[in-house]
Amino acid sequence: MTDQLIHKIGLTLIPGVGDILGKKLVAYCGGPEAVFLETRKSLEKIPGIGSQTVNSILNHSVLKRAEEELIFIEKNKIIPLFYLDKDYPKRLQHCADSPLMLYYLGNGDLNQQRIIGVVGTRNATDYGKQMCEKLIEGLTTENVMIVSGLAYGIDSCAHRAALKCSLPTIGVLAHGLDRIYPNANRGIAEKMLEKGGLVTDFMSNTNPDRENFPKRNRIVAGMVDALVVVESAKRGGALITADIANSYNRDVFAFPGKVGDAFSEGCNYFIRTNRAVLVESADDIRYVMGWDKSTNNTKVQTKLFHEFTENEQIIIDAFGGEKECTIDEIMIRSQLPISKIASSLLNLEFDGIISAFPGKRYKIL
Repeated sequence: MTDQLIHKIGLTLIPGVGDILGKKLVAYCGGPEAVFLETRKSLEKIPGIGSQTVNSILNHSVLKRAEEELIFIEKNKIIPLFYLDKDYPKRLQHCADSPLMLYYLGNGDLNQQRIIGVVGTRNATDYGKQMCEKLIEGLTTENVMIVSGLAYGIDSCAHRAALKCSLPTIGVLAHGLDRIYPNANRGIAEKMLEKGGLVTDFMSNTNPDRENFPKRNRIVAGMVDALVVVESAKRGGALITADIANSYNRDVFAFPGKVGDAFSEGCNYFIRTNRAVLVESADDIRYVMGWDKSTNNTKVQTKLFHEFTENEQIIIDAFGGEKECTIDEIMIRSQLPISKIASSLLNLEFDGIISAFPGKRYKIL
C-alpha cells in the first residue's frame, strides 16, 4: 500500500502531466505504479504524450519527493485520496478535471447526502454576512454540509455560521496542509476538524500563490450539489467558482443586492444573465433542490387541455418523447435563447407540466 501511494503521489508530480492526462496514463497503463514501469516504446504510443513527458516519467526522480510527502502524511494523520478511491468525493469524481489526489484532514463525510457551497467577496458587508448567516441557519434542518474556501469575508462567515449551527463544514485550501492561510482563520480551521475538515490537492510546502486559487475554486464547485454566491464584485474568485459550477452542471444561486453596490454587481449580473437563480432564503434552495417535503409529497395536478405557447411547445418537443431532460439538452435541441428557455420552463413548472430536479434536470409529469 505504501508503494502504491508513493506512485499515486508521484503521478501528480510529473512535469507536463496534469489531472486529465494523468487519468489517461492510468487508463492506458492499468494503474499509477504501471505508469512508472511502462517502456518508452509503449508510453510514446499513448495519445497526447510527448517525448519530454516520457523522459520525465522514466526519470523516476519525482518518487523521492513523493516519499517525503508520505512521511508528512503519516506524521500528521492526513487522509490521502486518489481519484479512484471509494472515499474520494463522488460529485467531484465525475468532473473531467478533478484532481488526481486530494489530501484530507478531518472527520466529515465528503460524500454526505446534501452539500452546499457558499462563496463570496473577501470584503463582505454587514448585509452579506447577515444573508449568509440567515441562509445557513435556515438549512440546519436539512443537515447539509457547507463547503467554502476559508478566505476572509463570506467564506469565513459561512464556516462560522455552520459551526454555530452544528453543521459539518469543509474548507478547501489553495496550499498544503502544513499551514493555514490566512493565519487569522487558524482557530476556525481547528474547530472545523471536529465534524468537517480541510481539503486540498496541494502537497506540503506549497505557498498560497495567486495561481493556486482557481484550482482551489474548481474543487469547491465540484464537491457540491449547489453553489450560493452571497456577495461578489463583477470580477472575482466567487464568480470564477460560479462559472465552474455552471460548467459542472451544478445549480447556482445568488443573493440580489442594491443597484450600483460594488459588491453586489457580480450577483446581480449572474441573475440578470440567467447564470444564477435569485435566492432570498433557505426556502428557495429547498424548493429548487427538491428538498421541500411539502412540495415532494403533494402531487401537482397537471392542467387539463393545456394550451402551450410557441416556445413552450418547442421545449416540450425538445424532450423527444423522453420523460426527463437536462437544460443543456433542451438548449441544443430547441435552439432557443437561454432567457426564453428559463421563463418557459418556469411557467411550465407553475402549471404542473414539468418538475425541476437537482443537476438542472427537468421531468415531464
